[in-house]
Amino acid sequence: MAQQVAKPIVFVVDDDASMRQALARLFRSVDLDAEVFGSTADMLRHQFPDAPSCLVLDVRLPGLSGLDFQAELTKAGIRIPVIFMTGHGDIPMSVKAMKAGAIDFLTKPFREQDMLDAVGLAIEKDRARRSNEGSTSDVRVRFETLTPREREIMALVTAGLMNKQVAAQVGLSLITVKIHRGHIMKKMQARSLAELVRMADALGIRREQSRPKET
Repeated sequence: MAQQVAKPIVFVVDDDASMRQALARLFRSVDLDAEVFGSTADMLRHQFPDAPSCLVLDVRLPGLSGLDFQAELTKAGIRIPVIFMTGHGDIPMSVKAMKAGAIDFLTKPFREQDMLDAVGLAIEKDRARRSNEGSTSDVRVRFETLTPREREIMALVTAGLMNKQVAAQVGLSLITVKIHRGHIMKKMQARSLAELVRMADALGIRREQSRPKET
């Protein structure tokens, strides 16, 4: 049975009930799920689902402002794409929001199509992020199958060292290093050294620290 694809969700935070309902109807009209909240505090009590999503956020809200809420989400490691909307926007405010990673900054009243375009872009960005994180998770699982020696050699190889340089640094014979390298490529399912390097980057292996020190 094919795995069911999660339906994208748009979260709306606005203290204007009529705006919340209008946006919910708009998003549902294009087959997007929509969940609405009157304040950031209400949304903080909500659990984010495992689905591509984005947040449509009013800048001026009771309690925690939209910009401050964006900063809190970033601190918490919640990387949901944000679209700001405001009836009182100004250039410095929009610049601050965009620098913090916002997808768009729409001034009320905005065209429905402008909002839908921004949401479409945000959903695709979140879908791509989730796919990349899933790929990284798979790479990490494969990395865990390596022995400590294989991990050490992978770090050295992805630092750009030749086999003979690796052998000298770890105190192994050249043929033994080649055997380890073959095992690494097989276990990591890497088709080339370039692909292995990308895997090392995705795992956060600090390749520059593996280079031999110059004398």
